[in-house]
Amino acid sequence: MPSTKAKSLTERTGEALYDMILIQKQFKPGDKLPNEFELSARLGVSRATLREAVSALIAQGVLVVKRGSGTFIANELPNIGDVSISSIDFVRVRLSDLYEIRLMFEPQSVKLACERADESELAAIEEQSKKVNRLLRSDGNWPDADQEFHEMIGAASHNEFISRLFPIINSAVHEVMLVSTNQKLLKDIVRRDNALIVEFIMKRDGDGASHAMSIHIRHMINALKLNS
Repeated sequence: MPSTKAKSLTERTGEALYDMILIQKQFKPGDKLPNEFELSARLGVSRATLREAVSALIAQGVLVVKRGSGTFIANELPNIGDVSISSIDFVRVRLSDLYEIRLMFEPQSVKLACERADESELAAIEEQSKKVNRLLRSDGNWPDADQEFHEMIGAASHNEFISRLFPIINSAVHEVMLVSTNQKLLKDIVRRDNALIVEFIMKRDGDGASHAMSIHIRHMINALKLNS
């Protein structure tokens, strides 16, 4: 992977991890990666640097994320010459584009949810928001829980197209957590914005919920820019 400039720590970390997979055969296709604490210690880097390197390898098909299970080595690995770890900027641009798509449809979907959801769906959405908060406080797997929170809102819109679109578009949520170097900022955004969204949903205030969702997504877009 030749370069005309000094390689960043993220690039070197990605190359070291790639070498562990392809050359040293420490992991084989289908294996689950060790947890962040173990792997960052093994590579001698911070968890933030590891996340960026992992995200670049995900973008290029070396690693795959399985929701609720973790990050795995892809079953079919690309050729060595096809991988360039310097794709962090590409990953961020792709995520920003996906969040812009969310901005186009998610405020409307939450408005529909306010109008169409039954009481059990509203209660489930409220309970899921509490679960996200518990995981935020305990440093658990809150990104997946938050993704499920948004998908539940989409399902409560009772629009089949929106329900099918959510799992695809909201895959961006997991990746933005991987590339972000400011976890505290993201946690603060999710904690604060979700509370406002749920408040409007429980009141069946569609316009309020729509505005709250729009603000939340703009907060996430701005957080992405801060990490670029």
